[in-house]
Formats: sequence, C-alpha cells, structure tokens
Amino acid sequence: MNVVAWYAVGIFAIAIILIISNVIDSAVASLLGVAAMVWAGVMTDVDAFGLVDWNVMAILVSVWIIASYFGRTGIPSWLSVQALRLSGGRPGLLVMILSALAGVISMFVDNVVVILMMAPVALPLARALKLPVTPLVLMIGFAANFMGSAMLLGDLPPQMLHSVSGAEFGDFFWQLGRPSSFPILIVTFVITLGAMYAYGFRQHRRQVVDIAGLGIETHIPNRLFATVVVIGFLATVLAMAFRQALDVKLGFIAMTGALSLVLILELLGDRVKAPDFEEILSELDWRAILFYIALFALVGGLEKVHLLDALAQYLHPVFTESYALGATLMYWATVPIVGIVEHDAYILTFLYTIRDLQAEGVPPWPLWWMMLWSGTLGSNLTVAGAPALFAALNICQREEDRKISLREFLAWSVPFTLVATAVCYVLGMLIWVLPFAK
Repeated sequence: MNVVAWYAVGIFAIAIILIISNVIDSAVASLLGVAAMVWAGVMTDVDAFGLVDWNVMAILVSVWIIASYFGRTGIPSWLSVQALRLSGGRPGLLVMILSALAGVISMFVDNVVVILMMAPVALPLARALKLPVTPLVLMIGFAANFMGSAMLLGDLPPQMLHSVSGAEFGDFFWQLGRPSSFPILIVTFVITLGAMYAYGFRQHRRQVVDIAGLGIETHIPNRLFATVVVIGFLATVLAMAFRQALDVKLGFIAMTGALSLVLILELLGDRVKAPDFEEILSELDWRAILFYIALFALVGGLEKVHLLDALAQYLHPVFTESYALGATLMYWATVPIVGIVEHDAYILTFLYTIRDLQAEGVPPWPLWWMMLWSGTLGSNLTVAGAPALFAALNICQREEDRKISLREFLAWSVPFTLVATAVCYVLGMLIWVLPFAK
C-alpha cells in the first residue's frame, strides 16, 4: 500500500475504535475521521460529500418524519397495552413479542425508523415490569436490523441486490425452485429469539400489572389524526413498493409522502390537533443522521484507496477451486468485518465482485444470498456496523442517564449475532450453496 492508503487505514481504525468504545460521541468521532481523511489527502471535500448516499438519507429523514407523527397518534401506547396483555405479565415473553413486532415492521420500514417507533412502546412497559431498559431496547434494535433483508422494501442491502442482480419482489420468497430470503430469515429469526429468551430473559418472573395505573393511553385520543397518519404511511410504503412503475428514486417517494402528510395535517388544522412541524423536526435523531452521513464517507475513503477491492480479489481464486469453501470463507469473513465496517458499502462491493465471478462460470445466486445474509446479520455486532444500533444505544443512554459500556453492549450483541449467523449459515449452505457446488 502507498502512504495515502496507510493514512486511510490508520484514520479509519482510530475512528472505529472511538465509535465502538463510546469514549466520545460516535457522531463526533465519525465526523472527525472524515475531516482527517480529507486533510490527509485520502479524498477531497467534494469526494466526501459525493460518497454519501443522499437517496438513503432522504428515505431516513422522510420516514422518520412520518414515524414521529405516528408516535403522537396514540397507536404505540395502544400496541404496548396489547403486547402486555398477550404476554400475560411475563416480562421475558413481552420482550420477545416486542422484538418480533419490530422484526415484522422492519421488512417494510427502515430499521432506524422502526426503533424510533418501537421505543415509546417499550419504555413504559420496562418501567412498569422493572425490566432493564438496555437489553429490551437493544433486542428491538437487533430484531429491526435483522429482518430488513427478508424482503425487497425493508432495507438498503436488498435494494442493492435488486440493482446489481435484478432480483424482484417475488424472488425474496421463492427463487430457482427453492426458498430464499424471507422463509430462511423467518426460521432463523424464530430460533434466534428462542435462544435469546433462554440466554437473558427466562429468569424474569410473571408479574401482575395494573394497566390502568401505568399512565399509558389504552385508546387512541384523536381517531381522525391517527387515520390520516396511518393512511399517509401506508400510501408511502405502497408507492415505494411500486418504485419501478413510478420510475423515481425511493428517497423522492418518501419525501413526497412526508411532505404530503405534513400539508394535509396543516390544512386540517384544529380538527386533527397535530403537533407543529417544528416540534416534529426537533424529535429527529440528528446525531444518528450525522453519524450515518459520516460513516458513508469514512467507508468511501477506504474504497478510494481500493482496500475493499483488494480483499475481494484476495478471495476470488477460492471460489473457482472449491465453491462451498469459498462461500464459507466469504460468509464468515464478512460477519466480523461488517461488525466494524458500515455494512452497506461492504455488501455492495462484494455484490459486484460476485457478478464478475459469473463470467467465469461461478453460480452467483448462492453467493449473493449468503453475502446479503452475512452482511446484514453480522452488522449486529457493534454500532459501527449498523447505524440502527447507534440509534438504539442513544435511546438506552438517554433513558438510563448513563453511558452504556462496550462490554455491556457486547454481552447482548455477541450471542445474538453468533446464533443468528450460525443458523442462517446452516440453512444457506443446505438450501443454496451445496446444491450448486455439485
């Protein structure tokens, strides 16, 4: 490597250490890393700006705005009551129900938004059942980050797979005569939740809770407001599902949906009693937004000096010598790497590499799916891999009024990630890799 490449590696390593150790604010650490790369000549300031996926940022901010209105409808409180009733007062089961709900929603909504929607549901119940906030919110974060790749709409990686391979909505359910992302991740998700229940939540005893005494709304205060917000949300998601027919970017669709909702609520005025738009903007997690922006630029710095490409080329010969071994090495090399490297850029690099392998007679689809799954599930290891977990960590620290140590975070992220990646690896090998390796 040349001197500039070593600068990039050093700056990136220091920034990542600061981010995952939580020594200083993660958004500050990542922004300082970007500034250092620019001053070191790894990239220009224009490069740093251009490396950010602004389409993704438009999706995030727009759907966050819709989610903020949703949080004011009373529906989250109503959902919390239903979850509590369904759990029968068993705290461990309640955690699993909320985690499952977060996973289902994340198949349609960005995982960061899911966390911001679900936290208001979880926190009052945690206080009432005397549950530690951090494990509960982190489980919601892991679940939301987990299931985003089950369908085409939920997260950026499946959308990148669509861009590179042409995978359509139905391919995520059944492809080439075998189950694909949705059924495999559903089975993996259920097994992982069961393992985490046994690991950290089984010991909580059943409690009798007076729902009326929780101070949680058991009904929706303004049904007109709730109806408008839900219709606006569903219309936006539906429009995003038909992106190909509309032939515009997902970020533009999300922005149009958010602005349309704001306009309708402003026109309805006192009849819906909606919060002011300025108040909604103040509720957005701008630290998470800055962190996401900076992380794109940080990883882009590595791409500028071709470090990720070098890793892909290093693994290239293995696929032609032994397909199963190559898939295994790719899968398990990805899991720890995306724990410290923002997974979207990493996944995209390897999706293109796998496409290039197709020209040499290497079957691409098993490798594409294994990359998608390992890149998504492995990113649950630290906040550096998945900005969604950064948002979850912020909520934990704000609620408990303390810093969450790296050791405490890893006590939950490591077992979750190990179980999920191991189960998905076995299913992926049996259903996809081994049949194509013959």
